Amino acid sequence: MLKRVFLAPDPGRIRLRFAARAVLGIGLAVVVCALAGHSLTGAVTGGLAALLALFTVTDPTVRGQALTTALLPAAGLPVLAAAALLHDHPVARDLAFLAVVGLGVYARRWGPRGHSLGVFAFMMYFAAQFLQARTEQLAEVSASVLLSVLTAAAVRFGLWCYERRLPPAVVPPPPAGTGLARVTTRQAIQATTGAGFALVMGQLVSGQRWYWAVGATWWVFVNTTSRGETLVRGFRRVLGTVIGIGLALFVAVPAHGDGPLTALVVAISVFGIFYTAAVSYTWMMLWVTVLAAMLYGLLGVLTPGLLALRLVETGVGALGAALAVALVLPVTTHSVTDAWIQRALRCVHACTAQTAARLAGTAGADPAPTVAELEQLLARVRLSVAPLVHPLNPMLGRKRRARRVLGLLDDCAREIRGLVAVAADPEASHDARLAAACRRVEAAVEALTGGRDLAARTAPAGTGPALAHLHGLERALAELAAPLRAPSGSPLVGA
Repeated sequence: MLKRVFLAPDPGRIRLRFAARAVLGIGLAVVVCALAGHSLTGAVTGGLAALLALFTVTDPTVRGQALTTALLPAAGLPVLAAAALLHDHPVARDLAFLAVVGLGVYARRWGPRGHSLGVFAFMMYFAAQFLQARTEQLAEVSASVLLSVLTAAAVRFGLWCYERRLPPAVVPPPPAGTGLARVTTRQAIQATTGAGFALVMGQLVSGQRWYWAVGATWWVFVNTTSRGETLVRGFRRVLGTVIGIGLALFVAVPAHGDGPLTALVVAISVFGIFYTAAVSYTWMMLWVTVLAAMLYGLLGVLTPGLLALRLVETGVGALGAALAVALVLPVTTHSVTDAWIQRALRCVHACTAQTAARLAGTAGADPAPTVAELEQLLARVRLSVAPLVHPLNPMLGRKRRARRVLGLLDDCAREIRGLVAVAADPEASHDARLAAACRRVEAAVEALTGGRDLAARTAPAGTGPALAHLHGLERALAELAAPLRAPSGSPLVGA
């Protein structure tokens, strides 16, 4: 876990800039709220709104990000108002919370924008429970949200918009389907069911902090698709919370809400959340837990008992998510993994075909977009296979096969990147053998994605860089056939 965070590559220092900008944007948002004369409740709400605006908006283009950011208040403020109005009506409040959970997850069917708006709406309802917001505070906290989103947008799109110098991100669409065959529909039902369990059990544990359990269930479902992914994420959330509570006992509790120290630790925690989110969910949850503890210290209610209660409520929420994905319309790890691997293999062929066309001098042939898409697809494959390679997975045979598949797919990506680099050289020219090698790659991909046997062959040694990469790609594809299908014909991960 330490190696994953501190030795993970950061090309272009994107994660570093992402985290540094977050500290700047959230800090300025809190300052703006303070200058506007808002109370501590308003400033905390504003800081959370700025955090979400900088963290959850992931549209592939800057223009799309700006539009989604502008829509955040439209999604969040009505939910915030409903939570404040229903504060003294527990049954209606709880039913409304479950409705927000279900609709927030269902909105993911509309891609990154739907995901961002769903998360923002949920967190506004959650924040109302966290801060015990009431009707008389509604005007102030709503103004804090608007001011903070505007401040975060000014920092992101005006002061420090490093995305303008980057190529548009490629976001693979979620698996297709209709009705209950659509993964987002199933997840919406699962999340609502799991949140209902967490809400009831959380209230039995604590009548005041029950919303922690609902929040844990919600976040376990974020960025997951299959049963295995959700279970692994739940485990990592609990682990990160345990470590974060241990750290908070030595930092947050002794601080006793001290202003300067709290501001410093909050800034470090925000940086940690943004810097580690892409590489370790456990580390991200560690920093989230420390941040929450510091805020409770600032509100004057932090005690070791409260931290212990947070751990219990987090466990209840993770249990609710686990029961929901296991018992309610389960989405198997195999079905999700197989779909992502097949899409990655088809993308390998598309990259190869585009590169070969470029080497042949075809006008308009550009492999760069497909290479970027391949990287995103491989990231999704790694996420879906994570349950199989987890240290606690007792099925050693499938663990070895899953690691072999990941290694060979990484080999494919490396050969593709090398091939594209060769094609980008103005001196590169077409070799007649490229067409034959490309056809062999096409046949290999069609065999793997069609479930047919793929006969391994020893390709002749390449005499040029392009041919060498193509032959390396052929070898990796040929070797993929064995781990993708066990000798008995069983799938990689089973049902």
